[in-house]
Amino acid sequence: MNASELNARLETALGSPVVETGSLPVGFGHLGLTVRLADRRHLAVKARAAGRDAGPNLQLEGDMLGELARLSDLPVPSVYVATTDLLVMDFVENDGGAISDDVQRHAAELIAALHGTPRKKFGYTRDTQIGPLHQPNPLTSQWVPFFRDHRLMHMAHAAHEDGALPTPLFSRIEHLAERIDDYLIEPHFPSLLHGDLWTGNVLVRGDRVAGFIDPAIYCGHPEIELAFTTMFGTFGDAFFEAYESRLPLEPGFHDVRKGLYNLYPALAHVRLFGSGYLAGIDRTLSALGL
Repeated sequence: MNASELNARLETALGSPVVETGSLPVGFGHLGLTVRLADRRHLAVKARAAGRDAGPNLQLEGDMLGELARLSDLPVPSVYVATTDLLVMDFVENDGGAISDDVQRHAAELIAALHGTPRKKFGYTRDTQIGPLHQPNPLTSQWVPFFRDHRLMHMAHAAHEDGALPTPLFSRIEHLAERIDDYLIEPHFPSLLHGDLWTGNVLVRGDRVAGFIDPAIYCGHPEIELAFTTMFGTFGDAFFEAYESRLPLEPGFHDVRKGLYNLYPALAHVRLFGSGYLAGIDRTLSALGL
């Protein structure tokens, strides 16, 4: 949709005139805006750009934010409008600051509380998405088969079918899947996960987390979430020390399981951004002896 169409939709949906707009960086070809209304609300808007018919389902993104708000104490923006092509939510006031040690410790407190609440099943009551990619979530009673079938092999098959994952690497991942019980362990219970915890989705104000955005929720092993926080250097020692003071990790996470779990987001990035992530997949498989 173009700017005039978007303003008209916003004013109709929100019941107040738009008095100011600004740009907001968002991914996957969406139009991003900050919007101030006459009633003084300050909002963040994502909209499908004119001429595009693909990208993340914004209604699902809004629903996932609502689920996090309902089921946890994570700071997430309130959602006003969520349709397939339009998402309107509170603008999270942030200073764009770095994720300092103090921010990491606050994040650890929040994430440990999220992970520490037992859920009933792995998966979710509906499929979700990570970025624009489908994320299947059949409800299951065991984590390791869920990860093998609906995370690792689901994304590997899709990447191979897309032509993004070469057959030799795909075959090595198949071999890993056959031996997955040699590497992974079952958690004590399923935990709700944000699902996409990297630097761009952690908004900072001062020495605190102001908000978490762009979730990819499901219930799983906390280790897959913790692993992803290290893939782009989002969190480090300060986070893990604070997290493990609340929820200690089983031996072997940092040495073995962290790299294995990061195959899932690496495969997603191969599909989205290309072959630059293949070398990392090769290194991880080699480190596992595959």
